[in-house]
Amino acid sequence: MAFPLYASAIGVRRGLFAALLMPAGDAALKVMGEPCYVVGSNLAVRTRRKGREVFVWKDKIIEVTPELLEELARFSADLAVLMAA
Repeated sequence: MAFPLYASAIGVRRGLFAALLMPAGDAALKVMGEPCYVVGSNLAVRTRRKGREVFVWKDKIIEVTPELLEELARFSADLAVLMAA
């Protein structure tokens, strides 16, 4: 998938989460930053607001729940396995 703000990266998405991949040599890719929550067609940043964890994209704020953290951890782990192959 393509993310307009990151036109030079390859986007991979599963469910509510996505990651950006960049070339790392002639035949490899690496993850750019951390996997993110997707809001519309944009990548939200995980941060803290007023003492709680949230995903933020512009004026949209999504509260981080244990279920979202679990899904993010599974996505990140699966992506790491695929990138190591």
